[in-house]
Amino acid sequence: MTSDLRNRLLLLLVLPLCLLAVVGVWMDYRSADDAASRHDQRLLRLLPALADSVVAPSIHDHQPPLLLLAPPVEDFLRQNAGFSGYSVRDSEGQLLLGDAWVDGAVPATAQPEFHSLEYGGVTYRVAVQRGRTGAGELVVSIADGSDPRQQWAQQLLLRVLLPNLVLVAAAALAIHWAVGRAFKPLVDLAEAVEYRSPRDLSPIDEAASPSEVRPLVHSLNHLFALVNAQAEGQRRFVADAAHQLRTPLAGLQAQVEAWALMAKAASADPHPPPSDGDDLHQNRPLGRKGQAQGAIFLGVDQIEKLRNATRRTSQLAHQLLALSRADARSLDAQPPQRVDLKDLCEALLESFLDAATAKGLDLGLEVQPVHVTGHGWLLRELMSNLVDNAIKYTPAGGVVTMRCGMRQGPLGPPRVYLEVEDDGPGVPEGERGRVMQRFYRVPGSAGEGTGLGLAIADEISRVHRASLTLETGAQGRGLRVAVLFPN
Repeated sequence: MTSDLRNRLLLLLVLPLCLLAVVGVWMDYRSADDAASRHDQRLLRLLPALADSVVAPSIHDHQPPLLLLAPPVEDFLRQNAGFSGYSVRDSEGQLLLGDAWVDGAVPATAQPEFHSLEYGGVTYRVAVQRGRTGAGELVVSIADGSDPRQQWAQQLLLRVLLPNLVLVAAAALAIHWAVGRAFKPLVDLAEAVEYRSPRDLSPIDEAASPSEVRPLVHSLNHLFALVNAQAEGQRRFVADAAHQLRTPLAGLQAQVEAWALMAKAASADPHPPPSDGDDLHQNRPLGRKGQAQGAIFLGVDQIEKLRNATRRTSQLAHQLLALSRADARSLDAQPPQRVDLKDLCEALLESFLDAATAKGLDLGLEVQPVHVTGHGWLLRELMSNLVDNAIKYTPAGGVVTMRCGMRQGPLGPPRVYLEVEDDGPGVPEGERGRVMQRFYRVPGSAGEGTGLGLAIADEISRVHRASLTLETGAQGRGLRVAVLFPN
């Protein structure tokens, strides 16, 4: 945008300069043409004087005519020595007196004529007239090499074009520099908006903006405020909905878990106790015996499906609440703290050890004592989602490893990192950018999931100004998810 404005303004300023330069050349030529016209008039006045200077010899001598230069002609030739000449010829064009190089066509009338000729590297303006002289009808010519029009044509490049080109080039450079300086606040504003994070909806300082663009900055700030209010409303809605869903889902999950236990116990007992009155078909609450019979009536498979569904729904509500709380705008009032990543990983190992053991996975830990400044509960949520994903998608007999420590970054000193690696199916390289999107799962993925785990981890990484990367695990298998914190 700014480059286009700069080029447009530069073009609009340079074009008039070029037009002025052309006008200057034309005016310079007109000035030379006027001076040349005055020289032509001078030559016209000298032609009769040159004709009067021709004197006929005695009729008994039979010699060529003589020349007694009139004072005006003599003064002209003396003042322009080396750049002037004359000739006297008969009606046939034969030279009688003067310089042989001053020649030309013999005029057919008595009207004076002008033409130019080149001699000795000089362009001469030649005036020719046919008329009566002391020796009869002859053709007299006088040449002038100081004609301004001829000099202007010869020195066009040096005296006219080159100075104008230098002037236009210097003006273009000066205008380019001045326009760049004038547009710098606008360029800074454009860069500030371009490189701003999508999550940064803070207003732009109008006082620091040029007065010409303050209406635009005011409109942008108004738009930022509207978008921020809309995003805040959506965040509160997601948080409230997830919070309200947690309580009934927890109760439902507890009830289903109890039914599942009773159904397994009842199905294992070959002689279930008889029931006095079928609680399932009476309009009263089920007792323990009725619940057991109801569990058997529903079937262990149906109860297991219902339990899995309630677990997934509870996990979804928990992840939605975590995603909402991980929003940077909701953390402004929560000061960051010093977080021990080694203790965090060890606590997570204890939390996920039973789940990993039940699936036949080797859950390992490779940690160093490192600390970061941030929100401990968010970093725990980040690692929980990464470890839960690794356990969920790694087949039985696989290995899942949690790591934390110091790692050399691409540039600069070593940086603190968190990492979870598994030897499962991994994520294809072409899908690694999309799995960070919310509710997106790789087509054909085994198991059940919500597609929020990596999105939550990425959101929490951004809050901590860390970078989350997906790489192939050791020996070209599995997935390694690394979070690299800033120094």
